[in-house]
Amino acid sequence: MKMNPRCTYCLLSRVHFQSKLSTDDEDLISKTIKECLEVVTKNYSPDAVSASVATKVHRKCYEVLEDNDPYAVTKKLINQAALKVLPAAKEEIYENSPDNEELFRRAVLASVVANYFDFGIMGFDASEDKFEAAFRKYFEKGLDVDDTPKMLGLMQDVVYIADNCGEILFDMLVFDVIKKLGGKITLVVRGEPILTDVTLEEVREFEIDNKVDRVMTTGSNAVGVLIEEAPAELLQAMKDATLIISKGMANYETLSEHNFGPIAYMLLTKCECVAEDLGLEKGLSIAKLMNYP
Repeated sequence: MKMNPRCTYCLLSRVHFQSKLSTDDEDLISKTIKECLEVVTKNYSPDAVSASVATKVHRKCYEVLEDNDPYAVTKKLINQAALKVLPAAKEEIYENSPDNEELFRRAVLASVVANYFDFGIMGFDASEDKFEAAFRKYFEKGLDVDDTPKMLGLMQDVVYIADNCGEILFDMLVFDVIKKLGGKITLVVRGEPILTDVTLEEVREFEIDNKVDRVMTTGSNAVGVLIEEAPAELLQAMKDATLIISKGMANYETLSEHNFGPIAYMLLTKCECVAEDLGLEKGLSIAKLMNYP
């Protein structure tokens, strides 16, 4: 996905948000904003990939703040809040013993709804105290784009590219169904901390590696999956996969620039630019299969 003019002020809004998470020093916050603004000015172009520019901006932000994980405390809180909602999600998914197709659809829906947990997006309120209410609201509404029936026949070798903390606990519900259907799962997480994204730290903390067949990383703290920074083994796994599942907007922003497939984008369209690029409206729950014959 290419950069939209609206990405500029959204990016700077996020820089300000995470700077305030990191420090109370207003001079340092101003310095951070100034230097990140220079990065935006230098790299902005209608031909630039949005997440690639975002990566440069966030790296500069972390550098100036001298903080490699401004969201460290926030991520813990997100996971705690998600754990409180998880039992209700399981009840919804397994209610009335659904068949495999319905079970998979419900698990995907719960995982997509959990994509709501993304702190710092301008104009999007994902505060912890509102998450349970938001989860129930979106779950009851269902998927606005539902390609899960097509995905069912592609479960043999799944590469699952994770997104946020909190959300990953709901992804585990999808892992359970994929394994029930006889599929293999390669879980992909960020190589280093960036935003609220999952890293190996959370994989180990919640023993997520026991739910999948192998775990890989994106090779860096890039926003999304920057192919030029990705390990060769990850690229090979993606080429060999019968299905790639890409969670969240940042992964869409990077992977939509390439021809990997079949690939299912599972996310909430929290951003107008992403929604428009997908040909959809803002605020939808989607499981959209692309690059599929």
